[in-house]
Amino acid sequence: MRQETILYDVTDHVATITLNRPDRYNALTPTLRQELLDAIEHSNNEADVRAVVITGAGKGFCSGGDMKENANAKSIDDVNPLSNKLEPIRDQIVLAMRGSSKPYIAAVNGAAAGGGMGIALACDIRIAAARAKFGQTFSRRGLHPDWGGTYFLPRLVGTAKACELIWSGRMIGAEEALDLGIVSQVTEPDDLMPTVLELARGFAAGPPVSIRLSKRAIYRSMEPDLRDALEFETYAQNVCLSTEDVKEGVTAFLEKREPKFSGQ
Repeated sequence: MRQETILYDVTDHVATITLNRPDRYNALTPTLRQELLDAIEHSNNEADVRAVVITGAGKGFCSGGDMKENANAKSIDDVNPLSNKLEPIRDQIVLAMRGSSKPYIAAVNGAAAGGGMGIALACDIRIAAARAKFGQTFSRRGLHPDWGGTYFLPRLVGTAKACELIWSGRMIGAEEALDLGIVSQVTEPDDLMPTVLELARGFAAGPPVSIRLSKRAIYRSMEPDLRDALEFETYAQNVCLSTEDVKEGVTAFLEKREPKFSGQ
């Protein structure tokens, strides 16, 4: 398993997957996406692993897609090739996490924006450091939410609040995320990993068959259409990626100004 952009460790039956691009706040690249999928599949297949923790190196959890890398691509097809339009790695990651028999815990140490928030939402439990922030920031770039955001968020916060957060793209702090039910605990930054690992070790010490079946039972009644939701997100994202508004959103981000969307 290649570990160019992630760190992988197993201790006390707990696998810790750390997104490791701290200089870019762990922004998502094709390499990071593939290595994350590989690490998740490896964890799911390892009998010694009974719980999985996902976190980020440095000050951020994951800032979403790497806008600089996308802007430097030769064409939109370099960013979104045909294979990624049909079955994106991001969808494979989400389905592998939710389809796993093992508990997944997000240790959100800093900003979780766009796809970064999606990764956190795809985990079973989210615990945040007090400095953490969350945002479905896609609309600020002219993009459609993906990584399951339109599926997970309404189920956590309700339809109206999900609409507000998705349409505005605003970032919210850890305490507001706690109030909304997005995270289940908020800790001081230095206490985050000890708290998460203690919880994960407790799950790992529990009865694996019972936990596996209860996870399946919890989501069985809640997620009959997750795959359909992911496929529609992919369709909608492909449409958005073909617009001038996406170019304007990315350019405005790189130029550190507010975008001026035209609806084209």
